[in-house]
This record gives sequence, structure tokens and C-alpha cells, in this order.
Amino acid sequence: MSDNRTDQMTLVAFMQASNVSVYSGSWRYPHSAQDYLDLAYYQRIARVLEEGRFDLMFFDDRLAMPGIYGNSVDDAVRYGARPVKLDLTAILGAAAAATSHLGLGATYSTTYHQPFHVARTFASLDHLSGGRAAWNVVTSVNDAEARNFGVDQHFEHDKRYDRAEEFVEVVAKLWDSWEDGAVVADRASGIFADPAKVHTLDHHGEFFDVQGPLTVPRTPQGRPVLIQAGQSGRGRQFAAKWADLIFTGDPSQSVAAEHYADQKALIGEHGRDADSVRILPMVYVIPGETEQIAREKENIFLHDLVHPQASLTLLSEVTNYDFSGHSLDDVVTDELIDQVSGIRGLVQGVKRHIGDQELTLRVLANHRATLLQGPRFVGTGPQIAEQMEQWFRSRSCDGFVIAATHFPGAFEDFVRLVVPELRSRGLVRENYTGTTLRENLGLERPENIFGAGHDAPVATGEKVAQHA
Repeated sequence: MSDNRTDQMTLVAFMQASNVSVYSGSWRYPHSAQDYLDLAYYQRIARVLEEGRFDLMFFDDRLAMPGIYGNSVDDAVRYGARPVKLDLTAILGAAAAATSHLGLGATYSTTYHQPFHVARTFASLDHLSGGRAAWNVVTSVNDAEARNFGVDQHFEHDKRYDRAEEFVEVVAKLWDSWEDGAVVADRASGIFADPAKVHTLDHHGEFFDVQGPLTVPRTPQGRPVLIQAGQSGRGRQFAAKWADLIFTGDPSQSVAAEHYADQKALIGEHGRDADSVRILPMVYVIPGETEQIAREKENIFLHDLVHPQASLTLLSEVTNYDFSGHSLDDVVTDELIDQVSGIRGLVQGVKRHIGDQELTLRVLANHRATLLQGPRFVGTGPQIAEQMEQWFRSRSCDGFVIAATHFPGAFEDFVRLVVPELRSRGLVRENYTGTTLRENLGLERPENIFGAGHDAPVATGEKVAQHA
């Protein structure tokens, strides 16, 4: 690895355009705001995050209600287990208008969107926000999503990643299809732009045929920031090749440190500067004015708010398997693991949490719906800052994705109680240093693949024209 690692943490807020945070019982918490169908709700949270000098607010997304359990959405609707998912375009635009420096990220699927649509959406956001856009690349995970798009069954794992590889490649070319300086806007001559600097793609690949060019000039960042969270071997290779930020779901610091070293090595194998890519585990943070107050809040979130059926509903969604024929007290056997695609990595992670305790569906489901899903930093501001610093200094991470127990209070408490402690230790910025997200992350602006000194990009099985 190089010596380019920043001395300050990257902070990302994990968001949902939903009735809940990633914690599925959050809507029941007395201090959880309920105006999630109002743009002002998201603008208010964005302002809090910018006050805390977060790098990025990032929205998770799914393209279906949880409906695998019992082949029905009834329990998801009944118990509020993430049945609401608003379209993110308007929300990101509103957050851009309410802030000046905060990065704005969203999940868009490579399985059910088209490259031109995604390229135009994020290029537009990057321009309208002054260079603050980020795209979280996902391949989508379950059959309920497939059925919402007229497909009987989801693509198998490797085929999804094959499609994703080509998808991102096409999007990158579309973002580069206008060179910097293509727009001259010479009123006297009547020349708006130089056609020699605006390029078609004529891409003909296994999954996509895209002519181009994009209808949006090159953006302030050159290309929006790319986020990826694949945990499988193929997912980690994909992230090593493409991602600027990598989100992880490691259950403990020892696992995170091992994952960190492995992922950085993979990034280097792809010829990239490993320290320029941020690896960020998702953690829950529960601060309080005293440790007792923080522990009391933790106990409420762990035991009081998530209905068991909501937990099973979400477990079925994430594993793409209907658990309605099982009891919560059924033991997770090797036979069940072999039967359920998508459960093996989850089981391995949970077993690291629970040690020798018997693994039942109740335990497994709780890890998907409650605060058991990942590490928890609980205590006063100084106590939490100490835990975060220990992870960061030991090269277990480059920062954190902060998951909220509830909106907006969890972020308000973090900014009020924890951020000042992190600042006093020099771990987070006093002020933003740049105007774009890439600048604030310390990332270079990518060179244009069509620019001077670069050959026209040609991938296997396709042709690319030099320009329109």
C-alpha cells in the first residue's frame, strides 16, 4: 500500500427513503419522526449531517416490498418491515438544494435499470449539486424485485455480476462521452460545442447495445463517486476494480481488520492505489449524555420494538427464501444452509457474533432486523470516539457508515455528542476542504478515456467510434 491514507475518517450516513431506518422497529420509537413522505424531512437530516461535516448521505434502496415470506407482503405491511421505498431522484434534488458540501448518494440496480438512464441521472445530479453525486452499484437480490419488472426469476449470482461489469463500463464511457471543454458557447460564431470532443460509443456487448453520446456534458467530478458493497468473492473483485468507497458488514473488529487487508490487496492487484479507496464498515452508534442513558436506549432498541414476524420477513427477503414453513426456534442446520442461497455468508457472520450459542432462526432473523446486525458503539461521546479511533488507527477501516437507530434523532445525537470528541482528536474535519465530493474524499478527478493521449476504448466483443 501507498502512504496516501488520510489521517481523518470518512463518515457516511446510511439512509432510507422509508418509514424506518435500516433498523426495522424504528417507526415505533417515540422520538422517531413520522413525516418521511415530506421533502422537508430529508432536508432536515441533510442539514444535520452537513453540520457534522459528514462526507456523504447515502440512500439504500430495494425495488420491491419484502414479499418472500409466505409469498405475501402482508407481514411487511402489518409490522412496518420496510414496506415503503420512495423514488430517490426527488429526494436527492431536495437534499442538494438544502446543502452546499454534503455528498449525495443513491442505490441504483444494474439488473433492472439501463446504463443510459443511470448515467444521465447521476450526471444530472452531479451538475445540479455542484459535484456531489455518488452511485451505489447493486445487482439486486431477490425474486420479488424480478417480478416487479416482468421477470419470473432473478438472474443467478455470477450472471448478475457479468451484467454489472458491462453496465458500469458503459456508464463510465457515457460519463466520458463529452470531453472537458467540449462546450464553447461562442455566441458570435454560433458554435455551441465542439463535435470532435463529443463521442459516440457504438457499444455492442453481451447485455447492452448503447450508441451514445450522453445528453449531459462532463460533470464537475468527471465521474460521480462509485460505491459498492459486495461481500462474496465475486463482489469483492468487482469492488476492487470499480469502487471508490466500499461498504462492509463485518461483525467485529478482528473480522473487519482481516477483510480490510484482503480487500486492499485485491485493489492493488487491479493496479489501483489501495489507499485511495475507502473501506467503511456499517456500525450502529448509540450515544447518551451518560453511559446509563445510552445503555437504556440500547436495551429498548434490542428488545422492545421489533416484532418477531418482521424479523423473519426481512430474513426471507435478504436470503430470497421463504421461511414461513419454519418455527423461530428451528435450529439452522447444514442441510438448511445448503438449501438456501444467500444464507451462508450471513450464518458465518452471525456465528462469529454468538460463539458457541445454538444458532436458531430467531437468532439469525434478529441479526437482520435489530441492532445485532453489526458492531455497536454505545456510551458517552468520549467513549464512542475512543472505540471509533481504535478501529481506525488499527487499520480495520478508513471510516464508518453510521446506521441510525431512528431518524432524525440518532444523527442529531451523534453530531452533538460524538463529532466534537472526534474533532478534538483530529479524526474528522473542522470544515470541508473542497467543493466536490471527490475533493472532500481526497480522490483524484478521473481522466477522460476519450481525451488527448488516450486511445478510444475498445472492449471484447464491441466496437467504439472515435466521435460523432
